[in-house]
Amino acid sequence: MIAVSFSSVDDVSCRRPSPIYGRGAVLAGLVLACLVARPLPAQADLRMCNQTGSKVGIALGYRDGQGWVTEGWWDVAPKGCETLLRGALASRFYYVFAVDYTRGGEWNGRSLMCTKDAEFTIHGVEDCLARGFDRNGFYEVDTGEQKSWTIQLTDPSQPAAPTP
Repeated sequence: MIAVSFSSVDDVSCRRPSPIYGRGAVLAGLVLACLVARPLPAQADLRMCNQTGSKVGIALGYRDGQGWVTEGWWDVAPKGCETLLRGALASRFYYVFAVDYTRGGEWNGRSLMCTKDAEFTIHGVEDCLARGFDRNGFYEVDTGEQKSWTIQLTDPSQPAAPTP
């Protein structure tokens, strides 16, 4: 048997087991025990949680190093969450356009950006219609320059939950 003692998450000591067990099992057990004891890095992502009773489609707009980008569609189940962007957030502001697939309607805003009906990544927000895309109004999300953020999508009749 492998003996592992934990005095804190950062301080792990692994003792050698008695010689009755094979070296391969001992080595594998020690490696596993020491890996399990390592602290994991914090996740930094942009996530969308759907607090409604409807399935929704999400389109996202943001600035990258080359200009404006819009992407879609993420399907988010009722009461479910999806990761829209992985890693530390590079911008303070993100823009969302959402469609209620179950009851109809949408969550929109005043920032006009390009979309299309099928899955898409579109560079630039100018001349959407002339370039063969649709144009929709996205609402602004201010992340306060945090490195990780979760957007809570709620029913329009429901008060928005406060975000930290």
